[in-house]
Amino acid sequence: MLKQLFTSNTRIKLLTLFLMNPDEEYFIRELTRKLNEQINSVRRELDNLKKIGFLKSKTKNRKKFYVANKDFIFFDELKSIIVKALSSNDTMVKEIAKIGDIKLMVLSGIFVGKETDSVDMLIVGDVDREKLTHYINNEMKTKRPIRFTIMNESDYRYRVDCKDKFIMDLINDKENQISINKINKLD
Repeated sequence: MLKQLFTSNTRIKLLTLFLMNPDEEYFIRELTRKLNEQINSVRRELDNLKKIGFLKSKTKNRKKFYVANKDFIFFDELKSIIVKALSSNDTMVKEIAKIGDIKLMVLSGIFVGKETDSVDMLIVGDVDREKLTHYINNEMKTKRPIRFTIMNESDYRYRVDCKDKFIMDLINDKENQISINKINKLD
């Protein structure tokens, strides 16, 4: 079954569209426009996805519509894979870096696949909180809200000098990712 799932770019585009919009119904011509793919490859991949049970179809007004089968055995797992691929840490870091002047970014919790009582993201620098919140809420699809902290460089340096537990735990945890580091001294 896995061999059948990931064999073409068209199939990946279809999986992404249906998994990210599981309640939406699409007809073939609509999909060719949305995905910028040839009608024959879209038709072939729709048939393949329907054969393995990922899609269901129905006819309305002489058009055949396709919708994701939420009862498909690997539906949640596939959605998780797609979400992780869409919000990969490298892409996310580049996008967030455009929002302001970031001196340090530490990713924890949800980004490294572990539970945390603290934050998922620490940003040191000058960042527009409203734009960051908008990006996180609209571009990143996660099971739970992403918790983040923003502080300026002087506050960060002061907390490092004081050996602040919150900061020290974040920067010393080997599982956390330091994605941006323009500050020479971390501890």
